Amino acid sequence: MKHTGSGRQSAHHDTAAPARTSGRTRDRRRALAVVPGLALAVVPGLALAMLPGVAAAEPMAEPSGTESAVRSAAADVCETGEFCLWPEADYSGTVVRLDLRNTNPDECAPLPDGMSARSFTNRIDRHVTVYQDAACSTEGDFSTYPGPETFVPRSPYVVRAVQIWN
Repeated sequence: MKHTGSGRQSAHHDTAAPARTSGRTRDRRRALAVVPGLALAVVPGLALAMLPGVAAAEPMAEPSGTESAVRSAAADVCETGEFCLWPEADYSGTVVRLDLRNTNPDECAPLPDGMSARSFTNRIDRHVTVYQDAACSTEGDFSTYPGPETFVPRSPYVVRAVQIWN
């Protein structure tokens, strides 16, 4: 639409000359086009209300006594230099140990015997990606965990494959 001098719009489209708008209208259009960034910069209180994760963020607390004991038990079972997985939450069941002797870096490694893991520990000094899909497809869930000393007692999804990064 093209603005005419009387404030009405005509149906004539002219791509060579942009329609005239006031600075206030331009600012409103920019605000609508970039709401998250602009809302954060212009109205911080509103941005926090729109982003509850930011407003509710708290510093990470130290593990409770029970969590600390479970983590300690996992660390006792899983040696430094290993990535360990358990079929049950809270490091329960028969552990599967992966390391650089039995897993090639940068390659998808399905868990042995069709195992599915629900808890794991990264004690390797490399990042490890866990996959919901046994073929490391990114169509399912996947997450990368830094090492060493990353403990996940309850995986957010069932893990069926891993990839150790170089």
